[in-house]
Amino acid sequence: MGTTSEADMARAAAIGPCAAIPAEQMALIRQILDRVGDKWSLLLIAVLESGPLRYTDLQRQIPGISQRMLSLTLRQLQQDGLITRTAYAEVPPRVEYTLAPLGRGLHEIVTSLIGWAAEHHDEIRANRDRNAAAGS
Repeated sequence: MGTTSEADMARAAAIGPCAAIPAEQMALIRQILDRVGDKWSLLLIAVLESGPLRYTDLQRQIPGISQRMLSLTLRQLQQDGLITRTAYAEVPPRVEYTLAPLGRGLHEIVTSLIGWAAEHHDEIRANRDRNAAAGS
């Protein structure tokens, strides 16, 4: 990704979906879209809809996520107020993660996007294969 100059950030879009967004809010909005559009964030939001889960449960339900990425993504989602982390004073310690109200508002959008990707998986794979064979 390239850097955005202050002059670019000061300009508001003249038309399109970004036109209604004040220029001074665009940098944060891009950061938010990066966060909620990240593959691991999408999957965590989808999985947490079922209720509070522990770290190891999350790791089991999201194949392919590394411990580092799970920890980083949970921390970022918590910082943005999309999930909550609750630590219980027990031996051994128990920590659970759950969707915060802000994160619950995203759940339907996230599951729709995941469903769309699953529904069009074969078509997209065929397009990729066709373009790779054509050398594009």
